[in-house]
Amino acid sequence: METPGSQSSLHRANLERVVRAVRLAGSLTQAEIARATGLSAATVSNIVRELKDGGTVEVTPTSAGGRRARSVSLSGDAGIVIGVDFGHTHLRVAVGNLAHQVLAEESEPLDVDASAAQGFDRAEQLVSRLIEATGVDREKIAGVGLGVPGPIDVESGTLGSTSILPGWTGAKPAEELAARLGVPVHVDNDANLGALGELVWGSGRGVRDLAYIKVASGVGAGLVISGQIYRGPGGTAGEIGHITLDESGPVCRCGNRGCLETFAAARYVLPLLHSSHGTDLTMERVVGLARSGDPGCRRVIADVGRHIGSGVANLCNLLNPSRVVLGGDLAEAGELVLGPVRESVGRYAIPSAARQLSVLPGALGGRAEVLGALALALSEMGDSTLLDGTLTVGAPAFT
Repeated sequence: METPGSQSSLHRANLERVVRAVRLAGSLTQAEIARATGLSAATVSNIVRELKDGGTVEVTPTSAGGRRARSVSLSGDAGIVIGVDFGHTHLRVAVGNLAHQVLAEESEPLDVDASAAQGFDRAEQLVSRLIEATGVDREKIAGVGLGVPGPIDVESGTLGSTSILPGWTGAKPAEELAARLGVPVHVDNDANLGALGELVWGSGRGVRDLAYIKVASGVGAGLVISGQIYRGPGGTAGEIGHITLDESGPVCRCGNRGCLETFAAARYVLPLLHSSHGTDLTMERVVGLARSGDPGCRRVIADVGRHIGSGVANLCNLLNPSRVVLGGDLAEAGELVLGPVRESVGRYAIPSAARQLSVLPGALGGRAEVLGALALALSEMGDSTLLDGTLTVGAPAFT
């Protein structure tokens, strides 16, 4: 039996530190592991050798700074994780292994507002279909990350606002899906998962403080502070869509007037173009027309960008993030929307905060949330099971 402070307990702790560093980063050179863990190069070398001999990690040749190096990643056949993303109009599921690969991924249309039971039925079916397609043993499922388009109450696990998903009133998404799949399920809102996805693989890489702004049927923000998702004590942090821009503005679904959402979300923006462009518009179509030079669509996109920029300026003044990443279909508009965002930030944010801020489009597109769900499942799992040879954890570096 290991005793605190003994050589064996210290060695065990160092093993877990190395495994955790690799798990969270996806893959690291031994020099990077040493920097991340504070361990000496010799200690890291010995631990990596031990983990490789035990089948816990894989080591492959690579280069760093023009020099030969060895890249360390977790074993690809030790287990799998699953990401499930409920959007307002779609369901997306991904299955990933520990070799940083997405083994299977599929998306299908879904009216998530209709019924929670229907959504869970479809998710269970799609997960089963993808696992069967990969040929992976279900016993190797280490965990599931689940994203929903609404705030999650941290204490109860229920959706925090029934006005967003009326068909999900009283639902406990993680509990329900865990009962169906028989594995641990960790849940978060879609904006937080988009932030996590972009932080690990996309436009947020290399920073520790960022905001991911998702503009779709609603407007939300995922906040990263000191490298960690900030949810707030009740799980509702990041509801940027309900910042008041005009007290006499349109009535929002939350009951207030003039929220940012009423000036930027698709359900409010698209009707502005119905008389000139027809009623079958989608935000994706508006962005495409704007990029092709349509003056009406370009004006609407620019106006939306300026309104979003006002909300971002508030974030800058409060939290001073170093980067803002714009996600959703709107991000595909590029500088047509990013330029007006930066213009508003420059006008309304504290100058020092505005100077330090970079505003970028998301790099992952519609995959940000499901990849963030994979990362959530991985980040919530400890490292001792991997070292003990039981059900394992993975590494968030999927491609």
